[in-house]
Amino acid sequence: MAKRQTKQSAKATKPPDLTAGLQKALTKIHKAELVAVLMELAAEDRAILRRLTAQFDVAVPLQALVAATRRAIADATDFDAREINYNFSHDHAAYDEVKRNLGRLVAQGQLRPAMKLSLELMGRGSYQVEMSDEGLMTDEIEGCLTVVIRSLKACDLPPTEVIAWCSAMLKEDRVGFLCDQELRALRDHYPAS
Repeated sequence: MAKRQTKQSAKATKPPDLTAGLQKALTKIHKAELVAVLMELAAEDRAILRRLTAQFDVAVPLQALVAATRRAIADATDFDAREINYNFSHDHAAYDEVKRNLGRLVAQGQLRPAMKLSLELMGRGSYQVEMSDEGLMTDEIEGCLTVVIRSLKACDLPPTEVIAWCSAMLKEDRVGFLCDQELRALRDHYPAS
């Protein structure tokens, strides 16, 4: 019969550090080679691309920012249809990028593209919530949408455009509760015309 480890001896046993050799190898290569490897990894894996872009606060042109946000929405709201009515996992980092990018669009004064992307997020995100067991991604979706909703309270867009967007957002919500109070309050903020 094998001897059972005591708690102290189990704690003392540390798993081997697998990154030490990698760190040593990376310190020996030239910067250009390291950049090339990172670019190759980023091209192959959107999660790495998102992480590097966020880490180094990379500025991107408007069209690229919109495209990156659209990809992040697709990644964030993706799920396996075989896992409907379960607490399936979802891509937290993609939701973080959606929120960050919507904030960047708002900061650049690009409210219309942000509104359009929010409408897309509402449709895909509410479907994801509807198909899950407990809708664990609800807070992340609402966090993304709130960035745009808050910016519209003090914007210079025509009230009819903001009201129409609020109504479209409420209609696109398949579950009927994603930012519903905030959207109704924003819509009711403007006098009836």
